[in-house]
Amino acid sequence: MSGTLFLIPNTLGAGAALDQVIPPAVRELTARLDYFVAENAKTARAFLKLVDAQHPLARPLQQIEIAELNVNTKADALKGLLAPLLAGRDAGLLSEAGVPAVADPGADLVRLALQHGVAVRPLVGPSSLLLAVMASGLNGQSFAFNGYLPTDAGQRTQRIRELEQRSRKERQTQLFIETPYRNAAMLDALCAALAPDTLLCVATDLTLPSETVRTMTAGAWKKQPPPDFHKKPTVFLFLA
Repeated sequence: MSGTLFLIPNTLGAGAALDQVIPPAVRELTARLDYFVAENAKTARAFLKLVDAQHPLARPLQQIEIAELNVNTKADALKGLLAPLLAGRDAGLLSEAGVPAVADPGADLVRLALQHGVAVRPLVGPSSLLLAVMASGLNGQSFAFNGYLPTDAGQRTQRIRELEQRSRKERQTQLFIETPYRNAAMLDALCAALAPDTLLCVATDLTLPSETVRTMTAGAWKKQPPPDFHKKPTVFLFLA
């Protein structure tokens, strides 16, 4: 009988209080596992140290196996990552931040697990995308996550305008993320490309002590000093 793949949420950044964002049942389950698949083994160990401080790990950290799955992982390596589960071992899929398999390479392992009849259990924890939708005041009945927009300025502007047209036609909130050091450039591009009356939300450092969420029109954003969000994880949302 195969094991279970548990989808384990992580915090959304350093400074988040583990006991405030990760439920006790999730921490307890995490503490008993001895095999994890994570984007980065070093940061996964740091997360497990936080768990250990509240719920002692079933094994010493040095004895816990952590396999990496990230953008550099080749497709043919997935079978090896799944093999322990097929042999009956439970495993935890851990993201760098937030929930795994959403804007995360872990989705490939989840799909393969399902194809092989492995039970997959998503666990409760913070999702920056849903938290941003909740706090934005924009349409929460219909929204779409678009990942990263093009880095080329011309292509990015074209994509923003395409998404704005969709938003206006379908009354659909559009959300996306950006590499944190390019936050200012993204905000400038949005202010330049969006219609002045389009509502634009910038949600930064969600669940952290420095959390900020601001929604105003693109025209109003142009008149504001830039927010303090350089190198800080940010979700951008707009509704035309």
